[in-house]
Amino acid sequence: MRNKVPFVNRGALDVTPPAEDMSPQHEEQLTEGTSARRVRADARRNEDAVLEAAKVVFARLGVDAPVRDIALQAGVGVGTLYRRFPKRADLVAAVFRREVDACASEARELAAERTPIDALGEWLIRYTRFIATKQGLASALHSGDPAFETLPSYFRSRFEPALEGLLDAAIEAGEIGVCGTAYDLLRAVGNLSVATGDGGQAHIECMVGLLVDGLRYRAGKPVSDP
Repeated sequence: MRNKVPFVNRGALDVTPPAEDMSPQHEEQLTEGTSARRVRADARRNEDAVLEAAKVVFARLGVDAPVRDIALQAGVGVGTLYRRFPKRADLVAAVFRREVDACASEARELAAERTPIDALGEWLIRYTRFIATKQGLASALHSGDPAFETLPSYFRSRFEPALEGLLDAAIEAGEIGVCGTAYDLLRAVGNLSVATGDGGQAHIECMVGLLVDGLRYRAGKPVSDP
């Protein structure tokens, strides 16, 4: 005969004593823990605001833009910015990694929402926009600053798998033919993304469309197919 399990009042499992039974020391510990979490949350919000502001300001003025402009855009004090990013190179590298992560993650989102060929084409356009906003970073990457040493490998480690997944899906669906490596295609699109000025981005997107049509042609697909 099985032993009966006594009923356990779930409320009895709550080890937090009622407020009136808390010792001053225990109450102080809980308050300190809550305050620490609030400080961390505030720090994270400030960091996100600084990185978003830096992205906007760098795109407009380049990576040598005044720090005060970035702080003003972020709505924080210059001291807050310097506490998190003591060197400009640290801020530039953080913005770069954040934007790489966002662009790479979009490949997964497009793959879940679009047909393979549409996901590939739309992500390549997204990639050209990433390049356009990072024009000023090229000289920084070759400046010899240790903060930038790992960025090229980070770029490839995030973008190559993202593009490989899109290419594999489109090939498996028979929508494009087998082409070179993902890195080859990234370099090709990078070479197409040099137009600037009025109409520059429209020209780049047109050229990328022709490139995708070429991939479709290799699979024997009429380029006029939707």
